[in-house]
Amino acid sequence: MRIEDTDLERSDKKFEKDIIESLKWLGLDWDEGPTIEAEIQNPKSKIQKYVGAYGPYRQSERLDSYEKYLHKLIDENLAYYCFCTKEQLEDDRQAMLTQGLAPKYSGRCRLLKPEEVEVKLKSGENHIIRFKMPETKITFKDLIRDSVTFDAGLMGDIAIAKDIKVPLYNFAVVIDDYEMEISHVIRGEDHLANTPKQIALQKALGFPHPHYGHLPLILDPDRSKMSKRYSVTSIKEYRDQGFLPDALINFIALLGWHPKDDREILSRDVLVKEFDIDRIQKAGAVFNEEKLEWVNQQYLKRYDNKTLASLLKIGGFVRGEPSERLLTGAIELTKERMKKLSDFPELAGFFFELSDYPSELLIWKDVSREKTLENLKALLEIIPDVAAVMKLAEERGRGEVLWPLRAALSGKQASPGPLEIMEVLGKSETAKRIKNAINKLS
Repeated sequence: MRIEDTDLERSDKKFEKDIIESLKWLGLDWDEGPTIEAEIQNPKSKIQKYVGAYGPYRQSERLDSYEKYLHKLIDENLAYYCFCTKEQLEDDRQAMLTQGLAPKYSGRCRLLKPEEVEVKLKSGENHIIRFKMPETKITFKDLIRDSVTFDAGLMGDIAIAKDIKVPLYNFAVVIDDYEMEISHVIRGEDHLANTPKQIALQKALGFPHPHYGHLPLILDPDRSKMSKRYSVTSIKEYRDQGFLPDALINFIALLGWHPKDDREILSRDVLVKEFDIDRIQKAGAVFNEEKLEWVNQQYLKRYDNKTLASLLKIGGFVRGEPSERLLTGAIELTKERMKKLSDFPELAGFFFELSDYPSELLIWKDVSREKTLENLKALLEIIPDVAAVMKLAEERGRGEVLWPLRAALSGKQASPGPLEIMEVLGKSETAKRIKNAINKLS
């Protein structure tokens, strides 16, 4: 695991904390990284391997390594200091656009003599470090898009560092990928244009090239790049909404990839076994939250009530300290309708605390208040005898008897059946709620 935090203005420890917590919640673990507990040297590796509490690697802690390679490029005349101002760069850009050319760096500072550079550096002039891009075409085989070619001559000399001690993204990752022996770089297609730059740097430094694969982007419903305007984009927010790690991984795995058959619910083990990068599509995949809820619902249905009870408590979706019997009973009656854990308070909250409700809710169709009151009083005498309740319902009308009983027990327009609720609540709480309903109608 590598935290790319060389951009000090945009980096913050809270982002790193969120990344680590989210990966751990998803169960996506890593098994290598620096630790102060213990370290060993691996003679086969160009970087120290560590054992103990792993990582992550942080680019901000590897600045000496980047500086070494920056000096190497400058010493070999493959990179140089650039002192051009923003105004000069913008003037050059506009001039190229006017001529119908793709804007790129003019190469003005390539011509500076070493003594001129030394004077400017000593005087403290603002500068960056640029890499001399080769005037050639760069072709590589993408694992998803097959052969891809870029004309490096159209890019101009790219910036690779703000200063000798402040590397930029494209340079730092090249060093990291080499020293960490990265075999595959699999990332979003918005990074495709970075690949030829990184390949050019690898060639200049004598590094091998990793395999590259550029994934289709995840899209919002309007087929634009996924953003907070439509979709939640933080793993933490999905966790807080009551989505399950396995469901989220299952859903995301099927964005831009699919197995050989039409299965949609696949466990982690099955995903690992059947995943084939050749089956990744090139087109972007729309993030459909309704589909995510459906996938999550399938996983919820697979859990037993005790496991769900534990998840609900951990997620903070259960108020107070209900008995295990009451909680598992409430889960049993509502889990078929739960799409995510956060649905539980709305679906089952009445089991634990009966909200106030209008007396009109107790009345079935055009039955009078007096008749409804009479039925509730009759029910109070016979609960929790289910057979007696059903006999009364057959005699007086199922809706006339069972509707006010259900409304009295749940205080809701829609809920599980009254006999099931009664069984979960028990005789004492059932009687208490029927008495409350009688008082409302009296």
